[in-house]
Amino acid sequence: MSSPLFKRKTLDDILGEARKPEHQLKRVLGPVSLTALGIGAIIGAGIFATTGTAAAGDSLRPGAGPALILSYFLTAVACGFCALCYAELASMIPISGSAYTYAYATLGELIAWVIGWDLILEYAVGNVAVAVSWSGYFQDLLHGFGVELPRWLTTNYNTAMSSPDILAAAPHLFGMPIFINLPAVFIVAAITVLLVVGIKESANFNSVIVAIKLAVVIGFVVVGVKYVRPEHWHPFMPNGMHGVLTGASLVFFAYIGFDAVSTTAEEARNPQRDMPIGMITSLIICTVLYVAVTAVLTGIVPYKQLGTAEPLTTALRLINLNWASGIVAFGAVIAMTAVLLVFQMGQPRIFFSMSRDGLLPKKFAHVHPRFRTPHVTTIITGVGVASFAAFVDINSAVEFTNIGTLFAFILVSAGVIVLRRIDPERPRPFRCPWVPVVPILSIICCLILMCYLPWITWLRFIGWFLIGIVIYFLYGRINSKLRSNNVTVSAEGD
Repeated sequence: MSSPLFKRKTLDDILGEARKPEHQLKRVLGPVSLTALGIGAIIGAGIFATTGTAAAGDSLRPGAGPALILSYFLTAVACGFCALCYAELASMIPISGSAYTYAYATLGELIAWVIGWDLILEYAVGNVAVAVSWSGYFQDLLHGFGVELPRWLTTNYNTAMSSPDILAAAPHLFGMPIFINLPAVFIVAAITVLLVVGIKESANFNSVIVAIKLAVVIGFVVVGVKYVRPEHWHPFMPNGMHGVLTGASLVFFAYIGFDAVSTTAEEARNPQRDMPIGMITSLIICTVLYVAVTAVLTGIVPYKQLGTAEPLTTALRLINLNWASGIVAFGAVIAMTAVLLVFQMGQPRIFFSMSRDGLLPKKFAHVHPRFRTPHVTTIITGVGVASFAAFVDINSAVEFTNIGTLFAFILVSAGVIVLRRIDPERPRPFRCPWVPVVPILSIICCLILMCYLPWITWLRFIGWFLIGIVIYFLYGRINSKLRSNNVTVSAEGD
């Protein structure tokens, strides 16, 4: 007898809801626009921040050194397998709910809740890392204009507590030092206000942002290659394959965002052709750029000097190219502002979808009467992200984001296998090749990367997972609309 926890929302119901006139979106995006969206979502804090940490390592993990090039390649292969799975589901279920909707149709309500809860780690916690990195590059940009903010206004808890100078300079309240990453809080607050008021983005606007990102990244490579010293690439693998795989688990953050292309499935003119092209092409372009940046970055200065939140500008300053450092800082601020906007827009809509299904309070699905935006969830997300960005260091946020996203990718890959079994006759405009081999390879690659994350990250993830399960059983299961006669359900295995 099938458990009611794994009852599924039928594909016919999901697609029927999207066909309602009040829910329909314009199908205007072609392969070029989707590829640009993929690049726009991918290139951000990952390449501008985690590259340095993954290469240099720290007390908890060995650095990959110059072999970080291999880390990026291995991660791209894993993401490629995942992208093929996403492409099948996105073309088959062209709904903007992405992984949450796919899970509801394939693995049932409990798994849908888990993946919706898990996506918070990709969007909200990921934005914490982006905001922290944005703050570092923003300070570099100010430095170019001769402006220096007090250290206690630009730091996180770990840095402050390990620096006697910051603690001594910080004001005290009731004997406790006050420190906060104010720029990170500022940018999150500004983005939140804009999203509440409403922002009408277009493919053309995104293309302009992508052009700036590509110009900055390519410019770094062109300028920096003249200062490469081959001796900095030796030893190439200072910590062997262990360092390479550990680096891969960290730089996975640099690829987060390709799955955001799937959220535009309802707006693609030809999902069968355009979704795979957008995902795969954006992955290939970004991988080539990442490898080139890593080769130049580790060739400019010894990799051990790159363990900062802004490694590209750090490297340029170390070779006295302050003018180039300022340009990269400006490009990074622009690039990461766009990423913050996209992901800060995505998280409230995940809450919004879960609320419409009854898994979260109805208030979460309220739309502002004037601005027509999900203002309640937007504000809640903004407050949460800003609060953590004020005190958390980038490494903790990146690792937490990575393990959550890898877990989501595993569930999406499993969903392809399940749907092939329970609904084999359903038309599939794009078919993932070699099923179940490709989905299984995707799952294995994600599990390997998860295994190389620190144990403390696993403990945090397990704690987060348990909190989500408790909330589901105390609220979501009781209020789920699947219990209503108005929604068609399918039991697992029907």
